[in-house]
Amino acid sequence: MGLFGLFGKAKKETLNKGLEKTKESVFKKLARAIVGKSKVDEEVLDNLEEVLISSDVGVDTTVRIIERIEARVEKDKYMGVDELNRVLREEIAALLKENEVNDGSSFDLPDNGQPYVIMVVGVNGVGKTTTIGKLAYKFKAAGKKVVLGAADTFRAAAIDQLEIWAERVGVPIVKQSMGADPASVAYDTLNKAKHDGADVVIIDTAGRLHNKINLMNELTKIKNVMKKVLPDAPNEVLLVLDGSTGQNAYEQAKQFTRATEVNALAITKLDGTAKGGVVIGISDQFKIPVKYIGVGEKIEDLQVFDREEFVDSLFN
Repeated sequence: MGLFGLFGKAKKETLNKGLEKTKESVFKKLARAIVGKSKVDEEVLDNLEEVLISSDVGVDTTVRIIERIEARVEKDKYMGVDELNRVLREEIAALLKENEVNDGSSFDLPDNGQPYVIMVVGVNGVGKTTTIGKLAYKFKAAGKKVVLGAADTFRAAAIDQLEIWAERVGVPIVKQSMGADPASVAYDTLNKAKHDGADVVIIDTAGRLHNKINLMNELTKIKNVMKKVLPDAPNEVLLVLDGSTGQNAYEQAKQFTRATEVNALAITKLDGTAKGGVVIGISDQFKIPVKYIGVGEKIEDLQVFDREEFVDSLFN
């Protein structure tokens, strides 16, 4: 059963509301781009390129989208500006699909009797701990037994925050004192999860980027230690990015994908920003599936990413 089946279909009204600022910004810019025009010409396409780039879709992805629309204009010979919204929507949806940006229905928890281990990475302040708490809530609500591991031992606040979430959700947490070896915490967490017959383990890690070599070594050590308990661990390395930071999120994605084998993304804080286009660009450029998006502050407002619903909410 994929995550859609496990967690239930995302609330469309929550997604619509969460993308309101992005939608309003994009369509205001789009309206200015076509003012006084009756057909899609070179000037309109130049203006559309500026709209997409300023909406944090990213330069490379914007170029790809513009090239696709240019091909359609060339094929159709005439395209009215009233058709541009529909065409843009279709091409973005097709781009996400072609890049195999999987939706949550594609993700399955293994049925092998072993805990599914998620190692969560990302810089401080992106909503990493909150994402872990909301994920734990979703898994527990779906009837899964969850254990949290507080392996960000460089900040006492990180341990305290995760402990608050563990109490709020009602799941056990494994922790040590500040300054303890993060790999040791991960090791203890997996041992507890294995002993208790847990279904899901979520491990928090330190969010530091100032020294990439140390970051890489630390994450590698944590992974190697976990494999001593569960050879397949971690099953998932989930990178959490703050969607409101726009281009900075791209840079963080570059750094972390170089430091470790990221295979899933969570993009948070989309409800408070007009930079929702970052989801499209990051999906396209990194070829790593966006698995979750944060569209509100409530505990249930972390949603499994559905590319069709996302595009529909953005353009409808």
